[in-house]
Amino acid sequence: MSSTLKQIFLMIRVNLGSLPRRLWISLSMVLSVALVVAVLAGFLAMARGFEAALQGAGSTGIAVILGGGTNQETGSDVPAEAIRSLTAATGGIGVARNAASGLALSREIVVAVDVTRASDGADQTLSLRGMDLAGPGLRDRATLSAGRLFSPGARDIVVGARIADEFSGFAVGDKVRLGAVDWTVVGHFTSGGSAFESEIWADLEAVQSAFDRQGQVQSLRVRLAGAGGLPVLQEHLSVFLGAPLTAVSEADLYAAQSERTASLIRLFGWPLALLMAVGATAGALNTMMSSVSDRTVEIATLRLLGFGRLPAFTATWVEAVLLSVAGVALGILASWLAFNGWQASTMGADNTKMAFQLDVSADVALTAGLLGLAIGIIGGALPALAATRLSLTSALRARG
Repeated sequence: MSSTLKQIFLMIRVNLGSLPRRLWISLSMVLSVALVVAVLAGFLAMARGFEAALQGAGSTGIAVILGGGTNQETGSDVPAEAIRSLTAATGGIGVARNAASGLALSREIVVAVDVTRASDGADQTLSLRGMDLAGPGLRDRATLSAGRLFSPGARDIVVGARIADEFSGFAVGDKVRLGAVDWTVVGHFTSGGSAFESEIWADLEAVQSAFDRQGQVQSLRVRLAGAGGLPVLQEHLSVFLGAPLTAVSEADLYAAQSERTASLIRLFGWPLALLMAVGATAGALNTMMSSVSDRTVEIATLRLLGFGRLPAFTATWVEAVLLSVAGVALGILASWLAFNGWQASTMGADNTKMAFQLDVSADVALTAGLLGLAIGIIGGALPALAATRLSLTSALRARG
């Protein structure tokens, strides 16, 4: 056993020592693996960043009440009688109460508005959310970073950090035309990088009036009365006589949205990466077969000196794996430098723009790296087997 290990280490050293002679073809394998890893990591980082933006917006202590049998705000409608019934409830319905002994509740509506981006003149559709004054306080991570909140009934808007950074004309004090009327930017807010930062907030009644949505409410946001508040609220809504109402935790609402879009991103990313991986594996196979062919005399000479088939197989396979490891390291580094923290956007609810940051996290790097490593393992197996089946007589005769 000791003799076999010595032979393996010696043949690995011989193989690696001859790499400079085969530099360019070996480098092609490293680069092909790096490209596959970088592409897959890019798609996974996009999905991971999108999930982080939406899941960061959700809180288990907040519930969203939706009407019309839908599980998202798009298409939801909460009738006025349901709102009156909830606010008039005197018993425990699972909702916390504010300082004035009223329900900690915000009526809300989302309107899609078109804005022209000054940098390239492109039109973007953003979300204008009308809400009650209690609305900002029902976003646990939201913090006013500049200016003030909107005033009741006034055409004031408070702008998320991502919109303020990307679009000109949204500085505090600026006038912005949304729809057919002008609005005044009175503040900016941050929300820990969550999806809320891609929204514009305004007073509910001002939005209803400006967009001819008088009386319409798409959702109710409420603060739950403790960990057991949601089941109590759901039970209360189940006996409501009228349009069907559902309550879902804010965390679950955004998690469901993130899963749909993240799955779509992965649906495009994985087939492309696997298709490229097939090509990279073929390239690895060709590289290692050329390596074996280039070292035919060396391998044959070592075999005649008493080296077994196992050292020949292992040394060739290890070379392929080490080259793929180099490609994995290069690909992960390139993806991290190119993608990590990169600002991207996609279409969210109501076909509105939602910005997020790509996140080349540890799990993303690990998944992409395992695919790159598999290329070396699979691509090096057949050439390694070929190294054990060399005709020693023919190899030495060819030398002469």
